[in-house]
Parts: sequence; C-alpha cells; structure tokens
Amino acid sequence: MDLKNKLKSTGLLQVIGNTPFLKVQCLSEITGSDIFMKCEHLNPGGTIKDRPAMHMVVEAIASGVLKPGMTIVEGTAGNTGIGLALVGQALGYKVIVIMPKGMAVEKHKVLKLYGAEIVETEAVPFSDDRHFFKVGKKIGQSSPNYWWANQFDNPDNYLSHYLYTGPEMYKDMEGKLDAVVVAAGSGGTAAGVSKYMKEQNKNIKVIVPDPMGSGICSFFKTGEFTSDHAYTMTEGVGITRFQDNFKHIYQDECFTIDDQKLTSLAMYLRQKEGLVMGMSSMLNLAGAFKTALKMGPGKRIMTIMCDGGERAISKMYNPEFLKEKNLDDTLLPEKEIVALYRNF
Repeated sequence: MDLKNKLKSTGLLQVIGNTPFLKVQCLSEITGSDIFMKCEHLNPGGTIKDRPAMHMVVEAIASGVLKPGMTIVEGTAGNTGIGLALVGQALGYKVIVIMPKGMAVEKHKVLKLYGAEIVETEAVPFSDDRHFFKVGKKIGQSSPNYWWANQFDNPDNYLSHYLYTGPEMYKDMEGKLDAVVVAAGSGGTAAGVSKYMKEQNKNIKVIVPDPMGSGICSFFKTGEFTSDHAYTMTEGVGITRFQDNFKHIYQDECFTIDDQKLTSLAMYLRQKEGLVMGMSSMLNLAGAFKTALKMGPGKRIMTIMCDGGERAISKMYNPEFLKEKNLDDTLLPEKEIVALYRNF
C-alpha cells in the first residue's frame, strides 16, 4: 500500500466519501422532475469539507511539504477547519483555525472537540487587513513549523471533487443527469464537480446559486464582484473576491437567492419531509428547486447536502435569530412556495 492510500485508511479517514444520495420527494412531486441530494453531511466530520481537507493534507504529506510535528493553519468559516481538525487529529497534527466572528456557535464547539485552536477575527470586508483570510495567511506563513492549507487557492481542494465527488455523483445517477446545482464558497466543489460533469456530458447544465451578500453571481455575469447586500444567513458560501479555484468552474447559469426564500423553503421541508439541513445545503436545494421549476417536468437534477441542520440550530432554525434579521418562519402552503421560487 502506497503512502497516500495508507494515510486515507487511517481511523475515521477511511470513511470519508462514498456517501449515499436521497430523492427529495416533496419537491420532486411539485416540479415533476426528480431532485436528488448527495448526502455529504454523512462524512465523519459532518460536511463535504472532509473531502478537500483529507486530500490537501494527504497530498502535502506525500510531497514532503507537511512534515511530522508541523501545525496545520487555515482561514475558514468553520467547516473546512472542522475537516482539517479531524484529519489532523487522526494523523497527529495540531490545527489552528482562523474564523471571523459571528459564525454559528455549533462550529466552535465541534472544532474544540477535535482539538483545534481557534483564532477569531473581526467580520470585515476582504480589503481590511483584519479579514480572516489575511490573518490566517499571516499566521500560516509566520513559522517554518506551520503549513498554510489555503483552501481558496490550493488546487488539491478542487481536485478532491474532480477525482472523487463528481465521479460518485455521476455514477449515482448512472450518467442520467440534466443539471447539477452547486454553490461556491472556496470554489473547490463547484470547480471539481462542474469540470468532471462537463467532461462526461457537455449537455449537463451546471447551476451556481448564490446567497445574499456574495459577489459570485455578479462575477460570472459581469466579470466584477459586486453586491448590494450584507451577509445574513449563509456561512462559508459566497465571496467577493477572485480565487484560483474559480478558474476551473464551468457554469451555465447563476442566480441570487435571498434569505427569506431560503427560510421559507427550510420551514416547508422540515414540516413536509423531515429534512433539516445546514445553510449551504439549503442554498443548494433551493437552487435545485428553482432550476426544476424553470426547466420543466421530466428532468433529473442533483445537488449536494453539504452539511446537516445541527450546525444551523442557532441561526436558520432559531426563531429569535430570524426575528432579529426580519425573516418570517411562517409555514407557507405549497402554492405560495412555488410562487416564491417561480417568480424571480
């Protein structure tokens, strides 16, 4: 067994990937198209970010860049940090995670469970030197004993999805796919999955839903990162600057989904199907629902459940938080949900 496979067979790492998928029954019935989700929340760290975390670390060890005794450093909204903390713990590396203030408290608790050191920064625009990415980079490059993972520009991020996530999704559907919906944060998942899908069948549409406060949709349409809103609900998805992973994204369409639409659909799914998921997952599924309504019946659409609802309890499923953000969690009937998503 070579070094890479040996590392991937260590403890919890051996069950990263090869996740199942499910059909979202209620939305499939409403639209007349089959809507599927790849269950990445079933990875051991609870999110899709376990995949790039493992791939980046394993490749760094194999190349000799990450040596025994060194510390892994990363700037993150939380989930990549959790993945790196899990992988680091399994392979004997300490991990320092730099996060902006205001991230869900559940992420902090999980990071500490895996032994990570957390450094909080101010939640400021990227132009500010206090931005979590800039602080993380400064710390990560401050010592020869630190390895700066840099998920935003590290090609092993998108390659983890090109080599594994994309092929699994295509195999799950036996190649019968009309569209793939995948939001972008670091851009790794969107890049790897879209690149693989387009290589298999150029007619598979790639849709990139974007949250309020992000400039990704604007970038794809105009070449500039602009946004008229501040971030409210989503964490780790959407961004207002270019990063290397974006060079590999193949997208046919993008659109912005506001927080009220996400909240209303989240309440509907919880009631109708018992589906409770994280904010990134909700954005993906909302994008798939919008896509199914637009494409019409008889299609097969797949998206990703990036994370579970246990990391959104303090926000998306917290009445006090929603009220503070002027978001209505009233359960809407089917006709109103359809109208909400058809008319934008």
